[in-house]
Amino acid sequence: MVGSPVDKPRILLMGLPRSGKSSIQRVVFESTIKIQKEDVTRSFIDFQIWDFPGQVNFFDGSAYDAKEIFDTVGSLVFVIDAQDDYSDGLHRLQYTIVKAYQVNPNMTFEILIHKVDGLSDDYKDDVKIDIIRKMQEFLKDIDQEENISLLYHLTSIYDNSIYEAFSKIIQKLIRELPTLENLLNILRTNSGLEKAYLFDTLTKIYIATDSTPVEMDSYELCSDMIDVVLDIECIYGPQSGSGPYPKDGYDESTLDALEVGSAAAPCEPASMTCNSFNTEIEASSIIKLNNGDVLYMKEINSLLALICMIRGDNFKKHGLIDYNFQCFTSAVTDLFKFSQKKNKSHHQLD
Repeated sequence: MVGSPVDKPRILLMGLPRSGKSSIQRVVFESTIKIQKEDVTRSFIDFQIWDFPGQVNFFDGSAYDAKEIFDTVGSLVFVIDAQDDYSDGLHRLQYTIVKAYQVNPNMTFEILIHKVDGLSDDYKDDVKIDIIRKMQEFLKDIDQEENISLLYHLTSIYDNSIYEAFSKIIQKLIRELPTLENLLNILRTNSGLEKAYLFDTLTKIYIATDSTPVEMDSYELCSDMIDVVLDIECIYGPQSGSGPYPKDGYDESTLDALEVGSAAAPCEPASMTCNSFNTEIEASSIIKLNNGDVLYMKEINSLLALICMIRGDNFKKHGLIDYNFQCFTSAVTDLFKFSQKKNKSHHQLD
């Protein structure tokens, strides 16, 4: 999606002071007494994220134009500090929902119950249940129970939960999502994959996945694979314009050093060994887990990567898998080019 800053969909990041809003933006998007605006444009991702200072009332008509701020918002993300007394945060959230919904009833509301890394699992669940109950009572009191939908996420910047939450948030802004999901379903079925993700490599956000349920364990392994490949890139040097591996390949001694189980292997997470290689077109990487399963990463372009979980028995058909991956890469590339042309013609008509 390519658009001007004016017509880009927006994600509003709101919450009380010190609830963790700015840290989330810095960690996820590498980016306060004023609105912090950042354009995020990477492949199929194209939006603006606005970080609102928690102490300012943006519904004050004498100082701000609420319609200008909220009219084109795709998603309003409200951050609540789970480690603090969140009663004031819920009051601000309730006020914000009422005012924002009056301006733009089409926006989605996403609640990040944040800073849960220091909490026990039982306490996390108790906090989430309590917040959901209070918000349901609030919506019932204002007679908007059926009109306003709230989605809740337990998050921390110290694990992958914040990336998983923003993956789900951003997917709602990607109009090509149904096509991407269908392509991933076809790939999974024809290749015998357990799970397939299409990642934005710069943010570690998955912009699409197949229709099977997302399990945090498999998602974290696939997400961490991006870091492993980047670590290898730091060791061996980046390939200009494509990926972490040179197109003319490594010499034989270097490839031997990357063999599975080699003592010289440059990446060896706790339960993983690593094997990496390149093709004539784009970089690829394999990580074989101790349980025999395989993580397979195929670069689509410099911003997108396909990462899959494959059972060891199914990976024996790697020739078929490689062929299907190449077909998927071509389809995604064509879809992206078509999307760009469609947006250009749309803006020319405007």
